[in-house]
Amino acid sequence: MRILVAEDERDLNRIITKRLEKAGYSVDSCFDGEEALDFLDAGEYDGVILDIMMPRRDGLSVVAAMRERKDHTPVLFLTARDTVEDKVTGLDAGAEDYLVKPFAFDELLARIRVMTRKRAGQSTNLLTAADLTLDAGRHTVTRGGKSIDLSAKEFAILEYMLMNKGLVLSREKIENHIWNFDYAGGSNVIDVYIRYLRKKIDDGEQTKLIHTIRGKGYVLKEEF
Repeated sequence: MRILVAEDERDLNRIITKRLEKAGYSVDSCFDGEEALDFLDAGEYDGVILDIMMPRRDGLSVVAAMRERKDHTPVLFLTARDTVEDKVTGLDAGAEDYLVKPFAFDELLARIRVMTRKRAGQSTNLLTAADLTLDAGRHTVTRGGKSIDLSAKEFAILEYMLMNKGLVLSREKIENHIWNFDYAGGSNVIDVYIRYLRKKIDDGEQTKLIHTIRGKGYVLKEEF
């Protein structure tokens, strides 16, 4: 999953970014509200973490601009403001959640999972196709009850495909969703990762789940 972090405290921004990347997320980061809107204009995100008090444009006006543009990417506010009135203001502005600094990082991760689940229309951490199960909360994958070891990028691609089960995803769409803006990959990088996933997910299985649609991209579905 791809997350945008907009936080003007550079040390905190760096820590959040590194911890999210370690947890398997693809992360872009910026330091003010105008820059956040530029990132949102240029890319697709599963969630946005916004500080409220930022230079050039604050978090509240960023959310207002997003919603005015019909951008419904879920937003979590990070702020030192902890009064009930502040929380109500943030939620009424269009944010899905509100976390007060200082915070436990495990709580931030849990809130991100809930926030992105809601967007995907999920009520649990589990994504399934045939006998394949991905648990986003535990970061595990099984097929037929057998555990499958995936790299962070393999897990992210499989999760994205499961969230869009039955839909054809172009190579560009997958790449833009999984990698951040400073990534400079080759044109066949998605093909390579799909090959890795097929070997781990489909080899030896009667029901193949990952299919190539010539000239269009890839689709994860139970029948072809």
